[in-house]
Amino acid sequence: MTRCSSTAVTISVSGVGGRGMTDVCRMPAAEFDAMEFVEYIKTPKVDKVTLHRPYTMPVEGTLCVTGHHLILSSRMDSEKRKDDEKEELWMLHIAVDSLEKKFVGPIGYLTLYCKNFLVIQLDIPNVEECLNVASSIEQLSSLGSLTMTYPFFYRSTFERMEDGWVAFQPESELTRLKSEDWRLSYVNKNYDISDTYPRAVVVPKTVDDDTLRAAAAFRSGGRFPILSYLHKGHGTAILRSSQPMTGANSKRCREDERLLNAALGVGRRGYVIDTRSNANATAAKSKGGGFEIESHYPQWRRVHKPLEKYTTLQDSLAKLIDACKDSSNTTKWLSRLSASGWLGHVKELLNVACLVAQCVDKDSYSILIHGSDGFDVTPQVTSLAQIILDPDCRTIRGLEALIEREWIQGGHPFASRCAHGVFYTGKAKHVGPVFLLFLDCVWQLHQQFSCSFEFNEDFLYMIFEHSYSSQFGTFLCNNESERERVKLSQNTTSLWTYMNRPAILQKYLNPLFKTNQGVIWPAVAPQSLCLWESTYLRWDIDPAPRSAVWGAVLDIMQEDKEARLKVNELRRELAELQKEAMQKGLIGE
Repeated sequence: MTRCSSTAVTISVSGVGGRGMTDVCRMPAAEFDAMEFVEYIKTPKVDKVTLHRPYTMPVEGTLCVTGHHLILSSRMDSEKRKDDEKEELWMLHIAVDSLEKKFVGPIGYLTLYCKNFLVIQLDIPNVEECLNVASSIEQLSSLGSLTMTYPFFYRSTFERMEDGWVAFQPESELTRLKSEDWRLSYVNKNYDISDTYPRAVVVPKTVDDDTLRAAAAFRSGGRFPILSYLHKGHGTAILRSSQPMTGANSKRCREDERLLNAALGVGRRGYVIDTRSNANATAAKSKGGGFEIESHYPQWRRVHKPLEKYTTLQDSLAKLIDACKDSSNTTKWLSRLSASGWLGHVKELLNVACLVAQCVDKDSYSILIHGSDGFDVTPQVTSLAQIILDPDCRTIRGLEALIEREWIQGGHPFASRCAHGVFYTGKAKHVGPVFLLFLDCVWQLHQQFSCSFEFNEDFLYMIFEHSYSSQFGTFLCNNESERERVKLSQNTTSLWTYMNRPAILQKYLNPLFKTNQGVIWPAVAPQSLCLWESTYLRWDIDPAPRSAVWGAVLDIMQEDKEARLKVNELRRELAELQKEAMQKGLIGE
């Protein structure tokens, strides 16, 4: 029975100014039973295939189709291969969003559109082989069974410093609060209260689990109010939930009211920020949903700050990428960028996050955030507000913990939202770049406060890539319940396990970083926001100038470091000489 070899394959690497498909430089192939995929692979190998990639010379080599990867080897001699790592390609099938076939005479031209916005072309010298390769990619990029995907076959060979699956457990996160007013509840340990919430949630200490159960029955999907963030100075909180099921008759739930009041504390007031328009929130009542009626929640004031749903974001991103890929009409670039509306979504999201941060930090109000379901727009706002407020969230480990807590454990449906990208031509009802918009906003903050973040922008891009296609299991499934069902932590490797090793972290450190313990208040006017070029135009502009700039920055930082060491050394020598001169009476004290 044939098995895939464990030979390492060299690919492009993402670094400062890098353009790689993945971050693992020499990635070991998993050993898997080829018979499981043989029905999808009619032509496993094709010779004399030419690969065309942006800003890279065409490469001719042998194309291999495996159960999970598309591999092109240029068969260069070993010495040259060491000098040029870009002469081989290793691409996950799942990274391909769509493909296009064209035939001219005996040659087939296969264009692959990837989820990370890369477009490559393969020139295959035989039409039948081209059709077979295209068919294999189409089928293997959309395997029906989750356990047949590559993360379940990938076996890491690197040394594990820690297990990323247990690095950010709720119990450890609770200890960071240092508050006696909150506790960890396991009311949802069997996921029977809410199948999209984690097994453990942080709630007010004075509220028992029976109250939580009643409140959950009153909230859409059982997502009752839980703690996202506690301000260290004021003790004010950021809470998250889904919409209350008040319905057309304006029903109430006293347990839900008690839960929210307990989160406030005695004599305090708070704001409910509903991320739907007033009209949409009112319309939801006819379908059983609704909003908090202020007469039932007298300590809370409701404010509507509408943000767009994932469907609108998908259309907007598609227009943006379409403009980025169209080099035929550069004169209309700015108008097409504006017409996409993407930067408008960035602006509105940052506006709401700043409002939440201001209420919590400056006005000492607690905040409850929700829209309809509470797992799309809600984590966008709660996460960004924490990055603005909490310097820990601006570190590498802090951002990882935030993504785990608010997005992965919090029930954002990654499997649905990131199933396809903007190039997909089929029907995809639940797809939308919700998480990418959040990362874009983090990048905007990074641009304005470049010295306040421990990580560089390539760290954000790397997370974006892995959320859509990855050898790791971190972003698989829609919620914690699904992950436990397929035993994800036992059968796959966590992205954080790979990332949190000194050799890898070094690539993502920001050389300009200086710890800033204060709150960062970004400018959100349109002229203050920029297009994230290294993501949306990554494959459409020459990377050399950006690489040169970062190279110069690193050189300056190194020179500065060496100069500071030299200054300290000279100061020590001067102190010793002064001491010696005073002992000899050459100078006075």
